[in-house]
Amino acid sequence: MAKATFGAGCFWGVEATFRRVKGVTATAVGYEGGTLENPTYEDVCSDATGHAEVVEIDYDPQQVSYEELLDVFWKCHDPTTLNRQGPDVGTQYRSVIFYHTPEQEAAARASLEKAQARFARPIVTQILPAQTFWRAEEYHQQYLEKHGRFSCHSH
Repeated sequence: MAKATFGAGCFWGVEATFRRVKGVTATAVGYEGGTLENPTYEDVCSDATGHAEVVEIDYDPQQVSYEELLDVFWKCHDPTTLNRQGPDVGTQYRSVIFYHTPEQEAAARASLEKAQARFARPIVTQILPAQTFWRAEEYHQQYLEKHGRFSCHSH
C-alpha cells in the first residue's frame, strides 16, 4: 500500500471522487499544512490556521499508479484559482499536493508541467512535503455518501 494526499477545494467532493478510483483502498478527510495542533473544522474555517482541507488516500500501486491519481486530481478541480473552488473561498480550499516520497514530488512536478498545457491561466497548485495529517471530525468522513449525494455543488 502507498499513501497520497491532495487538497482540491471542499474535501467532501474530492473524497467522493477518489473513492470511485479502482485501486484506492481507503480515504480520510482532514487538515494539513497549518500551524495549529489538532485543529477543528471551525478552526480551519476561520482561515487563521493555515491548514488546507485534504484527502489522504491509501492506494494499491499494483492497481493504480500515483500518476493516475495525479490525473484525477488535475481533472477534479480548477488548479488556476488561488484559495478558491467554485463558491468556496479561503486558504483552506487551496490546490495543494502533499508528497510522501521524492518520487511523488518528481511525479507531481512533472504532472503540473503537463497539466499546465490544458489551462489558459497559470496553475497555482502548491507542491509540498507531507506534514502532519489531522483527521477531520467523523461527520465529515464520506459525507456525501452518507447523504446520498455525489458532488458538493449542483450544476
